[in-house]
Amino acid sequence: MLDYDEATSFLGEWGCFQLQVFFFLCITVVPNGFTAVSIVFVGDTPLHRCLVPARVNLTAAWRNSSIPLEEDSGGELVSSKCLRYKLDDLLSFSQRGLEPGVSVNLSQVPREGCLDGWDYDQSIYTSTIITEWNLVCDDSWKNPLTSSVYFCGVLAGSIISGHLSDRYGRKIVLFVSLGAQTVFALILVVSPSWPVFCALYFVLGMATISNDLCAFVLGTEILGPRVRTIFSTVGVNLFLCLGYMVLPLLGYFIRDWRMLILALNLPGLLNVPFWWFIPESPRWLLSQGRVEEAEAIVRDAAKRNKIEPPPVIFTPLQNRRQSEERTSHNICDLLRSRNICGTSLTLWLVWNTMTIGYFGLSLNTANLHGNAYFNCFLSALVELPAYALSWVLFRWVFRRLSIFSTLSMGGLSLLFIQLIPADLIPVAITLEMMGKFAVSTASSFVYAYTAEVYPTVLRNTAIGACSMASRLGSIIAPYFIYLRSYSVSLPYIFMGSLMTLAGLLSLLLPETYGMPLPDTITHMQPFPGCCQKTPYKAAHTEEDGEISS
Repeated sequence: MLDYDEATSFLGEWGCFQLQVFFFLCITVVPNGFTAVSIVFVGDTPLHRCLVPARVNLTAAWRNSSIPLEEDSGGELVSSKCLRYKLDDLLSFSQRGLEPGVSVNLSQVPREGCLDGWDYDQSIYTSTIITEWNLVCDDSWKNPLTSSVYFCGVLAGSIISGHLSDRYGRKIVLFVSLGAQTVFALILVVSPSWPVFCALYFVLGMATISNDLCAFVLGTEILGPRVRTIFSTVGVNLFLCLGYMVLPLLGYFIRDWRMLILALNLPGLLNVPFWWFIPESPRWLLSQGRVEEAEAIVRDAAKRNKIEPPPVIFTPLQNRRQSEERTSHNICDLLRSRNICGTSLTLWLVWNTMTIGYFGLSLNTANLHGNAYFNCFLSALVELPAYALSWVLFRWVFRRLSIFSTLSMGGLSLLFIQLIPADLIPVAITLEMMGKFAVSTASSFVYAYTAEVYPTVLRNTAIGACSMASRLGSIIAPYFIYLRSYSVSLPYIFMGSLMTLAGLLSLLLPETYGMPLPDTITHMQPFPGCCQKTPYKAAHTEEDGEISS
């Protein structure tokens, strides 16, 4: 009995139908490239100080001296962001003709909080959610929480979207997600308060990951083996990177956060006509017993490719067997034996660390020296060669060596930043971009490696579990950047150390380069420290011998 790929091999690899599906699905993921990272500009904290109202009749000297000086994390004296001298006392000194620092020792003057709000620097941003809702000082904890709320939505969407797409179909969930993504982003523009913004941002995270996962699954299920590999490793990632690069370009010209979100997401309405060009997954239709609908889609694809299809393409028997194979295992099997448990736990730690590094460095671009928009564009630009390198590594280099080298390179690059003198800012930024390049390469590579190391009966379940582990990393990633408020070095030390340790840990993973894809759990490569068993090639040889005899 033929499997799906064999049954549809007559369509060829690259035809009009495949190009159409490939291109339109890649376009649908473009918004996913900027949605999560847009908080870099939407939620950036500009320079600020306590507001001294104009109604307070202070002399120019006292008004200029109304903010005390404090040491920042680098040891330099800067104006306090959260305190001012008590205005009643300053007004008294001003009316008596006393001079600050001459007649009055400012260190003896009582201090108070920013009771009248804050004065924000508008040289970079006209407005952000920070300036609009004063998410500074005692409320500064709300800034990283905003990103974490979004990634909690991503985690929830990862869980829900899989069940919905398995029940109702890939196509319908994809377009519902696209619609929800655009609609909730546009509603986000009129958020009246921070809690409402977070609630909408949570839903936006759910819609974004649903769009991402459904587009990925739909493409891998419709496209042929060779095109599927290009789509999953290079195609999707390049279009995500394109969306990421659009963010700083638009942000440079639009400095108001509401208008920026509007400009980024309004083009999402152009995805509506794609409904008539992107078909449902024939694989999913077969799993639901809808053989006639699956054949109709494949025959239409053959017509577009100008190919004559065979009289019978699928059979109900084949459909039932595929459905049974898909439901024979669950997530508990990832921890059932020592061998697969060791592989799963190691990969979960690696995925989690990679996500912390990727989003930590992406969200940190606004804090780098120099132009924030150029730094963000540069952070997106380095991903282009990273994805190309991941494809090269996957084709010609050993798996463990590739994961170890990229993660270790990224971790060491971040750790070396601490050794760079303060006046060599370009060198420090170069090292950070090297870290971003390395973690982007590792992320793209490990996704494909995970699909390679697990057997067919558990492959989708395993990738979903690893994806959920990575969501936990994205939730806590904003708090790594929040550590800058204590020391500029702390985020780099923590992220660099974790990435280096994850690189070393990856050496424990099974080597799969040149090995056939395992079909069952017993065919998996052995995890070091577990009982050795017969490798997949040998197992197949024995089975073939038994069959032939």
